[in-house]
Amino acid sequence: MDGIVVIDKPVDFTSHDVVSYVKRILGAKKAGHTGTLDPMATGVLPVCLNEATKIAQFLTSEKKTYRAAMLLGVRTDTQDITGKVLEKSHRVIPEEVVRSVLAGMVGKIQQVPPVFSALKYKGKPLYKYARAGECPEVSPREVEIFHLNILNISFPEVVFDISCSKGTYIRTICSDIGQALGCGACLSGLRRLQSGFFTEAMALSLKQGPPEEKKRNLLAGLVPMSEALPEFTAVEIDELLEKKLRDGFQPDVESMPQNVLPFLAEGDMIKFISRRGRLVAIAVMLLQANETAGRNGKARAVRILRVFQGEDDQ
Repeated sequence: MDGIVVIDKPVDFTSHDVVSYVKRILGAKKAGHTGTLDPMATGVLPVCLNEATKIAQFLTSEKKTYRAAMLLGVRTDTQDITGKVLEKSHRVIPEEVVRSVLAGMVGKIQQVPPVFSALKYKGKPLYKYARAGECPEVSPREVEIFHLNILNISFPEVVFDISCSKGTYIRTICSDIGQALGCGACLSGLRRLQSGFFTEAMALSLKQGPPEEKKRNLLAGLVPMSEALPEFTAVEIDELLEKKLRDGFQPDVESMPQNVLPFLAEGDMIKFISRRGRLVAIAVMLLQANETAGRNGKARAVRILRVFQGEDDQ
């Protein structure tokens, strides 16, 4: 049972809670999620099962889309509504000013991660320092806001959709907006609408009912590993090359399917798919297509990054 199950995380569940639930219901040996959602957040949480845990590193780099509710006039220590209130303001900000500040968040920005977060500093999560009353100085990181669309402004709440790069903290976005407006702000609601390839429409709820019914519900939505990285070029291989890859072979020019090689460039990510439709390996191209002509057939064509077990190997 290898693949990804997309869960619609309920409020007040931790991401770890969801992984434990899925692992228990499906009897998976290994399971892991591809991007933490805070307990107050809901929405798309992909859970990788067994061999699919090996592709999690390729999934976490993809952009994410959220629907966020921001409460103006309230500043908290956690930057969201669950934290301790540090300051309140009854200042009314003109709508055009709010729109202008939010529009200014689009693009590459520097963001200081919140102290109440799982981000590690010297091997320890930041929230452990915060709970001990310590505030280590964390360097700002560059993140990118690809799109921000305001859906509603009904003072003191602002609802907006935001698409961003990995590692972006939406509650910090809200806190920074509040600071720019001079009234303070915090995140009051958050739903992840999309995480890379995985969308809200694919997400399964954690239904109540008998274990077998829960299992059928999850298995019905299982996404095969071969479909999980649609942006990677698929290269179908025969059984001989499949076996060689599993034995540690690094493909050369001679071994690559000739009808596919001309369309690939140096740095392109590819996925080798067996004739049975299973993901065999993930690799990166080492050569430009026009560099293969006249090359020794034994010249390295790709670098294998991950190899996955076959059904017979598990």
